[in-house]
Amino acid sequence: MHSLTLVVPSSSVQNSTGPSPSRRGFVFVALALVLAWFTLSPAARAQEGDLGNHNTAEGAFALNYLTTGSDNTATGYFALFSNTTGDNNTATGNGALHSNTTGAYNTATGHYALQVATADDNTATGALALKPILPASIIRPPV
Repeated sequence: MHSLTLVVPSSSVQNSTGPSPSRRGFVFVALALVLAWFTLSPAARAQEGDLGNHNTAEGAFALNYLTTGSDNTATGYFALFSNTTGDNNTATGNGALHSNTTGAYNTATGHYALQVATADDNTATGALALKPILPASIIRPPV
């Protein structure tokens, strides 16, 4: 009869209790990169939904500078963009009530409706509705 003996060098056997330190570092770095990606993504930066104080925004940069204003609704890209303390405003459409900062009780519906309004109690419906009209002398100086 023949017998077979297996010899294993002691240097090839390792007693491991967990992942190597370099593998743990890789997992940590990968996790940090994934979290940074979602934190800096445009979808994560967009203010949407309930902003508190009865304010609602849907659209990129809607109610972008809001501080203490309340009861505002902004729907559309740059709607009520500059509003800080204005209350009870409704803006629907791209850039509607864009420059309003403190005005209250305004309603703008349409592309850039009431774009530069900063007063209270205004209503505008339609694209570019109540956008300021510059006098001809500003556009074309007298000769």
